Amino acid sequence: MQVHSLQLQPTKKAYFASDFHLGVPKKESREREIKIVAWLDSIKDDAQYVFLVGDIFDFWFEYKHVIPKGMLRFQAKILELIEQKIKIFFFTGNHDMWLFEYFSEELGIPIFREPIYLKINEKSFHIGHGDGLGPGDKKYKFLKKIFASPVAQWLFAKIHPDWGIALAKNWSKHSRLQGTKKGEEKFLGEDEWLWIYCKEKEKMQHNDFYVFGHRHLPLDLPVGESARYINLGEWLHHCTYAIFDGENMSLKTWQ
Repeated sequence: MQVHSLQLQPTKKAYFASDFHLGVPKKESREREIKIVAWLDSIKDDAQYVFLVGDIFDFWFEYKHVIPKGMLRFQAKILELIEQKIKIFFFTGNHDMWLFEYFSEELGIPIFREPIYLKINEKSFHIGHGDGLGPGDKKYKFLKKIFASPVAQWLFAKIHPDWGIALAKNWSKHSRLQGTKKGEEKFLGEDEWLWIYCKEKEKMQHNDFYVFGHRHLPLDLPVGESARYINLGEWLHHCTYAIFDGENMSLKTWQ
């Protein structure tokens, strides 16, 4: 098991956010993008690391010479943070799993496709988007294997971008995002599958923090005696994120 190690400088912090779903719906996405850029601008003075934990884009597919248009404000702000020596980490989610080399080659951002183990200072983390983890949801887990296959990606790449991106946006209309209002995502109690996943992982190896997105609910729950499961929520309604100051982790809401 590979464990990455990072060290926060005094007064610096690590920030975590997920599920921006930029690109859908178009008008609301532009407003959401402006809000996210303002949040990123607000943290640039004390941020050392920024973790973008999946579903940052509602759809992303990199053709050989084409990437989806839009989201330029967000990309420009990310570039600005990088130029200020802030390290960005990008995790793919179920909506943007077809992000390939563009961000790593153009911006030097490492891309993670599976959950990772990480140490920041003396605290241990298990971080990932969260899709396909825990019990149940066998239908999605099967579909994920298909979408992640090189054959499926090669076939999609053969579709003209105008058709391929239109097809993907039409698919998004049937996702749980469309029409979902704040409060409609319900806490499942002991049946929360990511919470179950964290508890099972904790039995095998202790981590101080389990950090995931995907669930669209901001959650801070105990795992065993001394660990916590943090779900980052989303930016369609909650606008929540997490801060780690080298010792403590807390969920915040961007106003």
